[in-house]
Amino acid sequence: MSDTIVKTRITDMLGIEKPIIQAAMGWIARSQLSSAVSNAGGMGIIETSSGELDVIREEILKMRDLTDKPFGVNIAQAFVRDPKILDFIIDQGIKFVTTSAGDPTKYTTKLKEAGLTVFHVVPNLKGALKAVEAGVDGLIVEGGEGGGFKNADDVSSMVLIPQVCEAVNVPIVAAGGIMDGRSMAAAFALGADGVLMGTRILSAIESPVHQNWKDAIIAADSTDTLFLNRSGPGPALRALRTERSTRILKEGSENIFSEFQDTQAVYFGGNLEAGIALTGQVAGRIKETKSIKQIFDETLTEFGEVTGRLAELSVRFHN
Repeated sequence: MSDTIVKTRITDMLGIEKPIIQAAMGWIARSQLSSAVSNAGGMGIIETSSGELDVIREEILKMRDLTDKPFGVNIAQAFVRDPKILDFIIDQGIKFVTTSAGDPTKYTTKLKEAGLTVFHVVPNLKGALKAVEAGVDGLIVEGGEGGGFKNADDVSSMVLIPQVCEAVNVPIVAAGGIMDGRSMAAAFALGADGVLMGTRILSAIESPVHQNWKDAIIAADSTDTLFLNRSGPGPALRALRTERSTRILKEGSENIFSEFQDTQAVYFGGNLEAGIALTGQVAGRIKETKSIKQIFDETLTEFGEVTGRLAELSVRFHN
């Protein structure tokens, strides 16, 4: 266990031990993985982007048996067509919701009136300002390095995070390129109060995805993801480099969502050519599959070492 304790606005607001939030990965961010994140001191998140709301309801109920720690739910607005999911989330006593892939004004007021804490995922400064105006409690600021669905005009975390931090006063969670204490310390230096991990957690022992995907992440270089569908139609996305994704990059796709018809075969069957394996550039830094607890403990230990070294440099500079 790490001896490093990091208290921020995020830990205080969400009641978690470590300022680390798990990405809401479709089909993947369910009770098996999310409870492991919460039990390790972070904020586990249940996804809704799969659109399988009956299953999601069951996964939320399972979380109650698997952890007594805080957890949240993501509402991916572009994929959730049934507004009753809000009532279910509220009725289940969920205290934390992230909203994404849509207008922050749509659900924020209702969720906050029900006493929930709401963070919205944003890819640029314009989106951040709109979300703050809508009344969100915090922001997840996602650089273009991250895996998954992206804004076509992507901005790197190194540029985006400080730009947003300079413009708003709400707590900021940095996403995109975060996988250890070194990158967490960099995010904090840019102004963040916490971090979100996707690909690093995707590759963890507790992750339900097929070992083939985890092995591909471990074998990948930082250049082994591709930014697809930048010109549309539909959203852009970052995915693992395969023969299929390379073809999509060169030829485009008439309907990018059709590429996800065999998601089960990719995610859980291990056939990475059957669809698209959403993966971030940070795969190039992941060299081993580890447990969630080990990832978090090592992250906080390294964070303490890095920030301590920086403090020493500052002292030497002033003396």
